Amino acid sequence: MSATKRLQRHLRRTFLTGIFAAIPLAVTVAVIAYVEKASREPVAALLGINIPFIGIGVALVLIYLIGLIVSSIVGKLLLAWLDRLLLRVPVLRELYKAWKEISLTPGGREGIYGRVVLVPDGDQMILGFTSGDAIDGDAERICVYIPDTPNPMAGHLALIERSLCIDLGIPAEEAFKMILSGGNYVPPAIGKALGGELS
Repeated sequence: MSATKRLQRHLRRTFLTGIFAAIPLAVTVAVIAYVEKASREPVAALLGINIPFIGIGVALVLIYLIGLIVSSIVGKLLLAWLDRLLLRVPVLRELYKAWKEISLTPGGREGIYGRVVLVPDGDQMILGFTSGDAIDGDAERICVYIPDTPNPMAGHLALIERSLCIDLGIPAEEAFKMILSGGNYVPPAIGKALGGELS
C-alpha cells in the first residue's frame, strides 16, 4: 500500500472516529444550553430568586427523566421509530448503520465491545474487546478485537481461545479511557487481573 493510500485511510478512519465521538457530545451540550436558557427566567420567577446556573440543574433533571422514559415500553417504541427514520436519511444512514454494526450483533445482543478482556501476546498482555460468542464450528475460540492507541478504530481482529482471555468485568468506556489516554489512565481492574487478584 502506497504512502498516499495509507494517509488517506488514516485520515478517513480518524475523521469517522471524531464524528462518532463529537456527535453525542455536541447534542448533549446543545440540549443543556437550550434548556438552561429557556428555563432560567421561569425558574427564577417561580422561586422568587435568581440562582446562577439553575438552568443547568433543570437540564440535567430533564435528561434523567428522558432516560427513564427511553427505558420504558413507550421509550422503546420511540427508539424503534427513530431507528427507522435514521435509516432513511441519506447522509446519516451510513454512519448510523456503521454504528449499529459495531455496537450490536444481528440479534440485538451486545456487540464486539460488550466485554473487555486481556489476552496474552508473548510476555505481554493486550487489551481487547469481545462479545464472548463462540465461533461457528469451534466452540473454544472467540473473536477478539484488538484496538490501536490512541485511535481504537484502527485495530485488528484475532481468533483466540476462550480460556486464554481474562474478562475484566469493566464497561467499555473504562477501556476507551485507557486507550485514548495512551495508558495515563489504567482501570484498577487491570492491575488486579495482572496481580492475580481477579478470578
